[in-house]
Amino acid sequence: MQLTHKDVLRILPDRPKDSHKGDYGRILLLCGSVGYTGAAALAAMGALRSGAGLVCLGVPESIYAIEAVKLTEAMVFPLPEEEGKLSAKAIPAIRKHLKTADAVLIGCGMGICAGTLAVLNMVLQEFQGPVVVDADGITMLASCPELVGERKYPTILTPHEGEFRRLNIATGEERLTGAMIAAKEFGCIMLRKGHETVITDGRDYYINPTGNPGMAVGGSGDLLAGILVSLLGQGIKALEATACAAWLHGAAGDRCAKKLGQYGMLPSDMAAELPHLLK
Repeated sequence: MQLTHKDVLRILPDRPKDSHKGDYGRILLLCGSVGYTGAAALAAMGALRSGAGLVCLGVPESIYAIEAVKLTEAMVFPLPEEEGKLSAKAIPAIRKHLKTADAVLIGCGMGICAGTLAVLNMVLQEFQGPVVVDADGITMLASCPELVGERKYPTILTPHEGEFRRLNIATGEERLTGAMIAAKEFGCIMLRKGHETVITDGRDYYINPTGNPGMAVGGSGDLLAGILVSLLGQGIKALEATACAAWLHGAAGDRCAKKLGQYGMLPSDMAAELPHLLK
C-alpha cells in the first residue's frame, strides 16, 4: 500500500479551536552525546515541525548548553553522563519525565556504552506508551531483542540497511520480505529505510513513494525519527504514524531537491519544508 498527500492529511488529527499544547503530545527525546549534538537537535526539530505540543530533550550534561542554544522551542534538560554519554545515574530523572510523556524517542546520536544500554533497557521495560528506537539504540537491541518482544506497547525500529544487517534477521531476503520477517521476530513495527522505504508490522505494510538521493546525508534519519515520535504522541495509530512520517520526510526532501538540487540540501532544509506539507 502507498500513501498520498491526501491520505496523510486525512490521518492527521483535527485541531479544535479550543485546544491547547497539551492536546498535541508531550514528547520525550533521549538523544545526543559529545560529538553528536546535531542528531539530538535535528530529532527535536523534526518533532517540533510536525506538530508536537511539547518537546522535552534529555541530553548528557556536557552538551546541555549547546543544545539549549540550538533549540529555543524545545525544553532541554541535562542528565548525568560518563565520558560524554548518558550514564545509568540518569535513570531516576528519566523516570520522572516518562510519567508525563505520550511517546519516547531514544537512540539518535546517543552512543553505545553500559550507561546508554541501561537507559534503553529501563525505557523499554517501564514506559507505558509508544517508543521509537533509532540509530545506536537499534545497534544495542541487536544483542537483546527480547526487550522489544516483551513490551505490551508499540515499538518502532527505524534501521538503515547497515543497522538492519546488525539485527541478524532475514538479511538475505528481499527488502519487503526481510522487513516483515524482522518485524514478526522482534514484535515491532519495522521502518526499513532506503529507496522505497518499507513500513510493516509483519502483517500489513506500506511502501513509501517519496524521497530522493539528496536525502542521503547525516542527520536525515534523526529528522525522520523526530517526525515519527511527534505523530505517535499526537495519538495516531503506530503503523499509520510510521507510514505518514516516512511520507512527510520524503516529501520534504523532494521539495528541497526541487528548490536546491540534490547535492547541497541539508536535513535542516527538510525540516523547514515540513510546515508546507501539513497545511
